[in-house]
Parts: sequence; structure tokens; C-alpha cells
Amino acid sequence: IGQGTYSNVYKARDLITGKIVALKKVRFDNLEPESVKFMAREIIILKKLNHPNIIKLQGLVTSRMSSSLYLVFEYMEHDLSGLAAVQGVKFTEPQVKCYIKQLLSGLEHCHENGVLHRDIKGSNLLIDNDGILKIADFGLASFFNPQQKQPMTSRVVTLWYRPPELLLGATSYGVGIDLWSAGCILAELLAGKPILPGRTE
Repeated sequence: IGQGTYSNVYKARDLITGKIVALKKVRFDNLEPESVKFMAREIIILKKLNHPNIIKLQGLVTSRMSSSLYLVFEYMEHDLSGLAAVQGVKFTEPQVKCYIKQLLSGLEHCHENGVLHRDIKGSNLLIDNDGILKIADFGLASFFNPQQKQPMTSRVVTLWYRPPELLLGATSYGVGIDLWSAGCILAELLAGKPILPGRTE
């Protein structure tokens, strides 16, 4: 059902409970140390976060046969990009308010726990059939401490949602980068199209 930087995502059924889940399959045979670091950090971050608007990591499954690790997530039917791309769909103002409130609520929880998501965009905002929004894909997320300024990479956040300071190469940043992306999402939902599409920096 999707592809990540270092993984594929599948829809599956838990044979014990019968529940539908999403499996993020990570192959180990050709993983660079960098990818292992990102994946380990994603798991640690997901274990730390617990909020109704953040995707829940339900467990880990290993497969010795295919030397893979599976991250087990709750299954969500849609993502915001997919819904917005449906021909003739225009979100109402109450819908936009509802989605943005949930997005900001999830981000507040991340930031209070010292986590920057660093890749807020429509395809990483999952929505179920009840209109519940959950922030997903913490593959680029990082811990941060406003008191201790650690240099971080500026090569994060998908281009259309990347704030000016990152475009200018800043390595010291905070929660503002996620909030800029959230603002771009808000404007996009209201305008019906991305507001800062660009092919290059």
C-alpha cells in the first residue's frame, strides 16, 4: 500500500485477532548503517509517543527467512494527499478546521516530548473512515532539546513544505519547522492545491 525511504508498507490481517494492520517491512540484508540508525530512532520515538493523533506502533515482528523486520501499525484507510486528489473533492471549512486541530494536537504532543517530525506533508497524515487524523512516518524524525543546541541536517522536509531557514541551510532549528509545514497544509486544504510547489530549492 506504500513505499518509504527504506521500506515497503503492506496491508495485512492479524491471524490471531483478525484485525487489519499495516506492516512496514524493512530489509536488513543491504541496509547501510545510516538506515539502521534512522530505523532504530523511528522505533524509539514511536515507543515514546502516545497520542490519539499519532500513529501507534503496535509491535515488531522479525522474519529470519527474509532477514526482515516488520513494524506493525494500526491500519488507516486514507491519507490527506489521496483524499485531496480525488476529482471534485473540496474540503469544507469545518473539515479543514477538524483536520488542522488534530494535526496541531499531535504535533504539540511530539514537541512536548522533544521530538521534531521533520516531514509533515499530506501523504504522512493518515485518516480513517471516522475522520480521525494521525501523523505517520517518523523516518526523518529526531529528538531535540531547545536548551542544548545540537547541529542537525537541513536536508529534511519535502521541498514544498520546507521552511525558508532550511532552504538557506540552517542546522540549528526547532518546532517552527513542523509548524511551517502545518501552515502549508492548512493553506493547501483551503486553496485546493499546494501553495509553494517547486522543482528546485
